[in-house]
Amino acid sequence: MEGLRFYCIGDEDTARGFRLAGVEGSAVSGPEETAAALEAAVGRADCGVIIITKAAAGLARAKVDGIKLERARPLIVEI
Repeated sequence: MEGLRFYCIGDEDTARGFRLAGVEGSAVSGPEETAAALEAAVGRADCGVIIITKAAAGLARAKVDGIKLERARPLIVEI
């Protein structure tokens, strides 16, 4: 998994904190933004792990679960 990167999806504070640690991410506040951020992250060839807050995952539960069931990569970790 050399060259694969982490990507964070969550509220503004979480996304900012991960950016300070060198992890790219998206701040989301609604279902449409969350779904779009997930699609963008999954579409990246270098995305190996998506870190998503439980609140954000709840906004797009069907999409999160679908990615987990249908794809081997990226790994989705809910925090």
